Amino acid sequence: MRITKFGHSCLLVEEGGARIMLDPGSYSTGQNDAKDVDAILITHEHQDHLSPDSLKAVLKNSPNAKVFANKGVGAVLQKEGIAFTIVEGGTKFEVKGVTVEAVGRDHAVIHPSMPAIRNTGYIIADRLLCPGDALTNPGRPVEILALPVVAPWVKSAEVIDYALAVKPRVCFPIHDGMLGPNHPFHRVPELALKPGGVAFEGMVVGEMREF
Repeated sequence: MRITKFGHSCLLVEEGGARIMLDPGSYSTGQNDAKDVDAILITHEHQDHLSPDSLKAVLKNSPNAKVFANKGVGAVLQKEGIAFTIVEGGTKFEVKGVTVEAVGRDHAVIHPSMPAIRNTGYIIADRLLCPGDALTNPGRPVEILALPVVAPWVKSAEVIDYALAVKPRVCFPIHDGMLGPNHPFHRVPELALKPGGVAFEGMVVGEMREF
């Protein structure tokens, strides 16, 4: 599996001939130049995960790409005139023969005073879990975890405990667009997860890596 990190939570996953993008949000722009994308998976409607302008740029370069999203995201896409397929936790589908499973339902609580929204994570090829803005444990093994490391809805201790509970072979940071490149914060999960047998590998904006 080849993964390119465009920034924050926006990824391009290449597996078995499929090119799958996740969360083209407003914290990155590299995704706007990507071509030959087969599917775009969106976890929720917050702007750092869904930028309609960015999504339109991606679709202009890949007009045959299909968009998959939950009902909350769908309400935004309908207003923008963007076609999509609704998926919720438990939905399974294929992208060019690669299996994708939607997992979870709710965005993590930022504060009780803020409206609750839906969040849909994705397991790609039974190997990679991208949870979006939630600490969803799929209850079964995954090899690779895209780990949200910094957010107003999570503490470092919760991030670490989540990775240890999911227990992938390796994880890499997402949801870190508010940090600079090679920020020393990334040493926290790296040092804490190693004794538990989980490797943490940093990825900077624009980096592509084979897993």
